[in-house]
Amino acid sequence: MYGIPTDGSIVKALDRAHVFHSWSAQAQIDPLPIAGASGSYFTDYAGKRYLDFSSQLVNVNIGYQHPKLVAAIAEQAARLCTIQPSFANDARSEAARLITELAPGDLNRVFFTNGGAEATENALRMARLHTGRFKVFAAHRSYHGATAGAIAMTGEPRRWASEPGMPGVIRFFGPYLYRSAFYASTPEEECERALQHLRDLIVFEGPASVAAIILESVVGTNGVLVPPPGYLAGVRALCDEFGIVMIADEVMAGFGRCGEWFAVDHWDVTPDLITFAKGVNSGYVPLGGVLINDAINETFQSRVYPGGLTYSGHPLACGSAVASINIFKDERIVEHARELGTDVIGPELTKLAENHPSVGEVRGLGVFWAVELVRDQRTREPLVPFNASGPDAAPMGEFAAACKQRGLWPMVAGNRTHVVPPCTTSADEIREGIAILDEALEVTDRYCTA
Repeated sequence: MYGIPTDGSIVKALDRAHVFHSWSAQAQIDPLPIAGASGSYFTDYAGKRYLDFSSQLVNVNIGYQHPKLVAAIAEQAARLCTIQPSFANDARSEAARLITELAPGDLNRVFFTNGGAEATENALRMARLHTGRFKVFAAHRSYHGATAGAIAMTGEPRRWASEPGMPGVIRFFGPYLYRSAFYASTPEEECERALQHLRDLIVFEGPASVAAIILESVVGTNGVLVPPPGYLAGVRALCDEFGIVMIADEVMAGFGRCGEWFAVDHWDVTPDLITFAKGVNSGYVPLGGVLINDAINETFQSRVYPGGLTYSGHPLACGSAVASINIFKDERIVEHARELGTDVIGPELTKLAENHPSVGEVRGLGVFWAVELVRDQRTREPLVPFNASGPDAAPMGEFAAACKQRGLWPMVAGNRTHVVPPCTTSADEIREGIAILDEALEVTDRYCTA
């Protein structure tokens, strides 16, 4: 392609000379130049192929370079590359129709954004304007994006450097039985106590001041924490009782990742707003959005909604979403993701855990799993401390290096490795990747103290 370097050393040199990377100390990183990708694999310029157990940033749900999706983008580009949001556009209209048809309940409108953080920002703005309130409840273990409002709602340590941030955010602990903040011993206890904790906070903060509760339907980067049965329904009931908007962040968990179109479908819960991005078109073109229920939509029928984006509903992005959703249906990708979780990933990870003293817990559903690593299974001491860096994080770095050496690209977060391959990955490829994890975990086993 004209003007694009094809030599890996040049690509890397230009990157180091001119590219400023996110979440990084610039002098301490060594980006791997990637030459191409296909299916569940990507390849570097030396020809080494990696099985991707990260789906990049848990977004390449449809896999790399799906030919029908690539063709749809090219077709849309040939017909109309861009048009501003105030016009009606065929790709945008059809994408909105398809997405709302998949959504639960009366989520019948879509506000399109360029990604998940912007979706979070606009969902919060809608909730505050709809209710006339300003407080928002957000979980300690959460990630909602890196823009000003989204990072303020994020609970994890990446928020700290941006503080003080947006006022009005109240933190709560969500359910996490393995490390229960509520001293629970069963899923039922964890659910009941987590909901009571949330209710108590709402009461003490003043229900009439709370606009929204935002939570990831299944917590992603902070542990793949699957809520116990009844928890999301309980949050829905609290929102109904106190007139609070329930926002489900499905940026990572949606569009097949959890074996359903939306993760909330596992529990038959309908939020007031759903934020989405990533898997809607697997990041082939940047796209996100907010699904809006009828009541919130009605608020803005005669009142101006004070928000917008130049590229909201971009035709290339929406065209790719239309193609992606139809490919998912035609190729039964959601069903495949569900079956991978129940028939392959879950059983294989359970067997793996039995062989390694450094595995504390395996949890997940669909193609959204975490293996939590510990130094002691009895005490559950994490393999590395919370928010570890430098030498403290070395065991996880050694584990990741062992995976990469063997041709597996892992997703490592805290003291966990997440198993989040594309939803199109085959059962044999899953077994191939888990066999590599099995070998790499010998590194972490050496750190066990019991």
